[in-house]
Amino acid sequence: MGPVSRTPDGPPAHPRAVLTNPQADRVRAVRALSTRSGRRRAGRYLVEGPQAVREAVRWTPDVVRDVYLTPETADRYAEIVADAAAAGLHVHLGERAVLEAMSPDAQGVLAVADLPGAPGRGAGDEAPLGPLGPDALDAVLAARPRLVALLAQVRDPGNAGTVIRVADAAGADAVVVAGDSVETANPKVVRSTAGSLYHLPVVSGVSVADAVDALRAAGITVLAADGTGDVDLDDLQDAATGAPAEGPADLRAPTAWLFGNEAWGLPPEDRDRADAVVRVPLRGRAESLNLGTAAAVCLYASSRAHR
Repeated sequence: MGPVSRTPDGPPAHPRAVLTNPQADRVRAVRALSTRSGRRRAGRYLVEGPQAVREAVRWTPDVVRDVYLTPETADRYAEIVADAAAAGLHVHLGERAVLEAMSPDAQGVLAVADLPGAPGRGAGDEAPLGPLGPDALDAVLAARPRLVALLAQVRDPGNAGTVIRVADAAGADAVVVAGDSVETANPKVVRSTAGSLYHLPVVSGVSVADAVDALRAAGITVLAADGTGDVDLDDLQDAATGAPAEGPADLRAPTAWLFGNEAWGLPPEDRDRADAVVRVPLRGRAESLNLGTAAAVCLYASSRAHR
């Protein structure tokens, strides 16, 4: 089925054909993208739900291959159909049973997009938005980012997606998902970003050591967030409002925040790679903060200092 066509005086016309067979080969191929092996074989991944699909189509249409909606969701989210048509994307309508067979979590709206490293996904001279492979790190750093989130061994897809969303909200320039972290194309990661995955470069496939070395070579201070750190975030924030800091770090400088695994935090070797290890003060009785909350506090501290 070709790209959706436009009507002369109104929004793009819906495709006339409607997919009706939940057992069709096309449906099976899309459903297979919910698994890591299926994604690797196809070189593509799923984008589920209206918010994620809307942002993927709007910000990274060059990597979107197909968009699927039910007739009802096509009417409800007409802007997705319009943006897809403007980008020349293939838009398909399917009965509700077909969309649910493709993905029960898609709310009747999903897209198929190219994985990092697929043909046409080279970084070139300028890093694109969205999920990227390790070859894009140089292009990201060449853009002189001031705020970067670096995830090390983050395994939980919901946490990884939340940090990407927080980084986007705080105005970070990039996210680097390093080491043995969850795959950024995991459907749960994509959903958890609520579309933020397509607002900034998200580099994966690089080791923590290589990422830290590259960041530092680009003149970026690396701060590890850890509850046992010997530097208090409050002190860094106080120093950022006065004279140039004489301590271990200045939040006004280009900064990468290094966040560790949800359960065991950062191993000693990763802590040692950072320029300083910073703790978020806990004034109540809570034992610790979850990863998403800690990332929000740290990234917003830098964001405010940069203002």
